[in-house]
Amino acid sequence: MSGDVKMATRRLSLYYGKHKALDDITLDFMCASITAIIGPSGCGKSTLIRALNRMNDLIPNVRVVGEVLLDGVNIYSDSVPVTEIRRRVGMVFQKPNPFPKSVFENVAYGLRIKGIRNRTEIRDRVEAALRAAALWDEVKDRLHESAISLSGGQQQRLCIARALAVEPEVLLLDEPTSALDPIAAGKIEELLVELKKSYTVIIVTHNIQQAARVSDTTAFLYLGKLIEVDRTEKIFTNPSNRLTEEYIGGRFG
Repeated sequence: MSGDVKMATRRLSLYYGKHKALDDITLDFMCASITAIIGPSGCGKSTLIRALNRMNDLIPNVRVVGEVLLDGVNIYSDSVPVTEIRRRVGMVFQKPNPFPKSVFENVAYGLRIKGIRNRTEIRDRVEAALRAAALWDEVKDRLHESAISLSGGQQQRLCIARALAVEPEVLLLDEPTSALDPIAAGKIEELLVELKKSYTVIIVTHNIQQAARVSDTTAFLYLGKLIEVDRTEKIFTNPSNRLTEEYIGGRFG
């Protein structure tokens, strides 16, 4: 599947009321790869990633123009159920947000919502998700303790496991390590590199070095516009656009 386009935007613009937050963005996200979205605060990074699973639908006065394609189908089409999009396109937020439930029930939650009742299947899928999130060995004896008792880094990996349990095809991460210490952040980065073998991973990050370390492709946004997208190595060593060069060089942002 690597080399195939899994998700894409086509001339995507998004308005909050009269404010144009995204401006005519066309971008491909490849199977089995990590795309990093970088840019200064307020440039539209979070708005873009939330548009990829219709999270912006929850905000009043949002208007979307253009298309977001998942396997070639526009997710904003009336014929596509939002619940199906959210299952196929998982989301992990900036701050770990475990439910006030046990470790086990946090991961099982989405499975129960899907209507899975078989206890053995739930148990097996919870374990598989925790293993995929590189957390099983740390929590296998704590499955019935509150998720809130985990460290911040463990909570964030638990949120990743929760997203993986329902078997998404795309994993969106909005600044997933910004609330974590460097060691916990490093574990998440290692995890993402492992996960890209099975998922299309899209990460918003303020951390330029993180984008350089983990991503295959980097997209630079500025004032709601896509300034440049290319292989990460090229973006960081020989960007085509002066704005990209200045941002990566730390001259603004």
